[in-house]
Amino acid sequence: MSKLKIQGKELRAIGFPEGPVISIAMKVMEKHYKHQSKEKAFDILKAILNAPENYLDDEILGGIAKQLAVKAPPPEGFGEAVSLNQHGIQFNVFGQEHIEEGAMHQMYQAAKLPISVAGALMPDAHSGYGLPIGGVLATDNAVIPYGVGVDIGCRMCLSIFDMDPKQLVDKENYFAREINEATLFGSGAQFDRSADHEVMENELFYEIPFLKKLHGRVWKQLGSSGSGNHFAEFGLIEIGEKDAVLGVAPGKYVGFLTHSGSRALGANIANHYTKIAISKRRLPQEAKNLAWLNLDEAEGIEYWNAMNLAGDYASACHHVIHAKIAKQLKERPVKMVENHHNFAWKEVLSGVEGGKDREVIVHRKGATPAGKDVLGIIPGSMTAPGFIVKGKGEEAAVNSASHGAGRKMSRTRAIASVTDKQFKDELKKFGVKLLGGGLDESPFAYKDIEVVMQSQQSLVEVVGKFTPKIVKMDGAKHRSWGNKKQDEVMGE
Repeated sequence: MSKLKIQGKELRAIGFPEGPVISIAMKVMEKHYKHQSKEKAFDILKAILNAPENYLDDEILGGIAKQLAVKAPPPEGFGEAVSLNQHGIQFNVFGQEHIEEGAMHQMYQAAKLPISVAGALMPDAHSGYGLPIGGVLATDNAVIPYGVGVDIGCRMCLSIFDMDPKQLVDKENYFAREINEATLFGSGAQFDRSADHEVMENELFYEIPFLKKLHGRVWKQLGSSGSGNHFAEFGLIEIGEKDAVLGVAPGKYVGFLTHSGSRALGANIANHYTKIAISKRRLPQEAKNLAWLNLDEAEGIEYWNAMNLAGDYASACHHVIHAKIAKQLKERPVKMVENHHNFAWKEVLSGVEGGKDREVIVHRKGATPAGKDVLGIIPGSMTAPGFIVKGKGEEAAVNSASHGAGRKMSRTRAIASVTDKQFKDELKKFGVKLLGGGLDESPFAYKDIEVVMQSQQSLVEVVGKFTPKIVKMDGAKHRSWGNKKQDEVMGE
């Protein structure tokens, strides 16, 4: 007998209301009644729907019943008071001499959460909102929305084309035109005509009311790139030795690299569920933005599903852009390498409790997954090289690495301290053609990527190098920057 499979629209058809109950019912039935016929499963669901009070104490079906039972919403500010542990968990810091005190303080706060199991701070770390950017935190059956970040599923994607890199110079205007036509930049950018992708048919857009309201806007942003440090760029790929995991022959190639996230979808999900988390768990003021949702409660399940949807959407945005470029170049990439760096994963860590393996939720906020032989991309700046890397599976770093060079200047400071002439001279020095971009994203605002890579030699192995040549970023003239949260929205 085939396994039971239930769709959200089927539940709505028998009277299930919009909301978390649909996801919960699907998970419960498909896990515990997977060998039942669909007819029998729906008889059970109809019975719960008609009399949820009869199932509230049921070990398996109680979660569905509790969602269906009528209950008054909690008053504003209601929730359990949570104290931080006096002594936090131990966490490892890589490249500590280059990390600002603010990021260290935020990581110490996160280490004191009662749900924290393991952690690490990457060499590109700097202050963020809640968990520091470059912070990695493993938790026990709980997810922290601001531990994932505002731009959920922010992602790197690299297509390697078997083309002569000299074309980037000889046909510079052609490649610049193709970047300009492949995507849109700007915080509110939307296409007049939406791209087509199966991600937009995801059931969650119909199950979760506030996502349903976003559906039209999100679809129009599919394939766009946002603002801040997001980019699309052509550059030179150099592969020194053939690596079995990368599988690309030694040589020089044309690379097309993009960096962007889940746009309005991720930001709305992050803010919506952070408010819920804060209302449920009242942490000390300085740690308020580290409020979490348990993964055995309705809101936690709903956030987890929404977060994964945002990750799939971010991936789809990149694939839409890369497909356009490949079509225009009339070339198929010999390899595509990609990775999220604002996300949470269910992973198994060893040696957490007396040498035992344990499933945990690993938050990587501005950190690259670096499990054994996992490929990823770590960019530098618009003039500094980036690197194709292969993870070494170092559990001292919770199987993670940096997500880039990391900022050494805030946006406000970069705008105030870097002149237009310095900026233009730096671009000319490295032979980079910039389309858009501003002083806030100038190379001077970033740490030295070579120093960052030296600090994480035990975490990743370099298997390829990307040198940017034609770089497209948001061209808006940004005048001021409000706070850490706004910086994260801008792509941090």
